[in-house]
Formats: sequence, structure tokens, C-alpha cells
Amino acid sequence: MISTRLTRTILCGLLGGAALCIAFSLPSAAQVQTTKTETHGEATRQVTVQRGEIVYINGNSVVLKLEDGTLREFDNVPESSTFMVDGKPVNIKNAKVGMKLEKQTVRTTKPKVVTTVETVTGKVWHVSPPSRVILTLENGQNQEFTIPDGQKFTIDGKETDVFGLRKGMNVSAQRITEVPETVVEHEVKITGHMPPPPAPTPGVPILVVVAPPAPLVETAKTTETAPAKLPTTASDLPLIGLLGALFCGLSLTAMTIRTIASRFGQFARLRK
Repeated sequence: MISTRLTRTILCGLLGGAALCIAFSLPSAAQVQTTKTETHGEATRQVTVQRGEIVYINGNSVVLKLEDGTLREFDNVPESSTFMVDGKPVNIKNAKVGMKLEKQTVRTTKPKVVTTVETVTGKVWHVSPPSRVILTLENGQNQEFTIPDGQKFTIDGKETDVFGLRKGMNVSAQRITEVPETVVEHEVKITGHMPPPPAPTPGVPILVVVAPPAPLVETAKTTETAPAKLPTTASDLPLIGLLGALFCGLSLTAMTIRTIASRFGQFARLRK
């Protein structure tokens, strides 16, 4: 943004110029030669840094908490206004509460002086010292001019004041205006950082275990080869004894059945 401020006007009385005023209806601009020059001074820069944190967002309105603790509200922030947060562009729609913002404003002031020189020539038709003169211009028209205090005129290469003017003299006069101007440029840069992660919920204990470092123990690696087959841990004698007892029982049972059957056979023959 560039703004121009006029600070003061220096008239030709300080530099030998004159202020010329038109008395008749014809404009004098048609008979005045004008030149303008600009002289630039040394530019100065001023950097201002402001930091704050977003504490509230509602639509396109945002409230910032500045470093001094004051709150500042910004209404109707346009979506086209963006700022860089962790290297990414962010606008009002994706801004978040807790974001840290930094606004850097560079104000560059460039002074300059605009000098305007207006020159008029003509023949004296009438003079009324000390403040009025009527000149016949090159187009044959008469124009009246107001003469400021200290005005000098050039006649045949020599300077004279209003009292030295006579009818019929060819004169030239200048109006020199110097206008100091200050051109101010503002460059605004806004950067920021995302809010930190949320803190743990209050009231929930946090157990932190710090294990001591294990001592360094150098051990030799040993290789154990698994046995090809399992070792013998029991004999077959109990099994053989159990089978013998079973066979003995079966033999006794068979003998008993045979004896009973034989007696029933003898009993049956006796009855016959």
C-alpha cells in the first residue's frame, strides 16, 4: 500500500520564482511552459513484529491474545487473506484455536521533492507596483498577474523588480513550486505454528518406568545338539505281569465253566 503525504509547499519567493494569477477569462495554462523534476532522498525501513495466539474463532471473526495479555478482535476477515503455518497456507476457514501467529510489518519511507517550474513570457502592457502587472502574451491576449513580494523579472538578460518595469518591455517570469512528498510502503508477512498436542486428562495417573541399563556381559555361545532318541526311563516288566494275571484269570474262568457243565451232564444222565 502506497500513501502520499504532502508536508509543505515552498514558493518561488525563496528561490526567485513568482506566483502567477490570471485575471481574464482566457486560461494562462495555454501560455505557460511547465517542467517537473523529482529529487529522491534516502529511504528508511522500520520493522515491527507482533505475536499472538488465536483464542476464539466464530465464522470470519477471530480474537487474538497478544504477548502483553491484551485481547484484540478482528471482524470480517476475508477468506483471501492467507498466512503460512508450518510452511502451509492457512486462511480463516481452516484456522484453529491455539495457533501461534507472528505478524511482521516492514515500513519503507521514501522521501522525495517534486519541483514544478512554470515559465511565462510577454510584453508589459500595464504595471501597478508593487503587486499587479498586465502582460500581452504571444497570442496577443492581455492577462493580469499578481506579483508576490520580492519577485524578480528578467529583462534583456538582466534582473529587475516590479518598480523597474515599463510599458513595452519584454519580460519573462517563473513560478517555482517545490512539494516535499513522502512515499510510504507497507509489506506485511504473517507466519504461524500449529497448536501443541492436547495435554493428558487431569486425574489420570501416569506411570513412568525407567529401567536401569543392563550391564554388558560377554558370554560365549554354546551349541547343544538334541539327542537322536529319547532315553529309556521305564521297563516292560509291569506290562508282562499284568498280561500274565489276565491270562490266569481267563484260564480259571474257563475251567470253572467246564466243571459246572460236566456236573449238569452227569445229573441229567442219572435222571434217565
